[in-house]
Amino acid sequence: MDDDTMRAFGVMDDQGNVKPLPYYKTAEQGASTSVLLAAFPLLEGVTGRYVEDNGEARTVRAEDEGPGGVAEHALDPEAADRLWGYATSALRTD
Repeated sequence: MDDDTMRAFGVMDDQGNVKPLPYYKTAEQGASTSVLLAAFPLLEGVTGRYVEDNGEARTVRAEDEGPGGVAEHALDPEAADRLWGYATSALRTD
């Protein structure tokens, strides 16, 4: 992010000092979950899970506060099947 954006988000003061907030991540921290999933042999073949911060994401409801987690509706297998049907029908060229 550029300095103006960082100031707007409250993570940089007017003198250019970075003041990280507890929920902001470094590039390394941000990449760690993807690296773990790509490189950890015990996770090979594991699919259909939402993962954040190197662990399975907690399920959240709309009224839950705070960052993170996966919405209940994202775990609905019937909704997933409907979405897959929409996506595959849109790709048909016949």
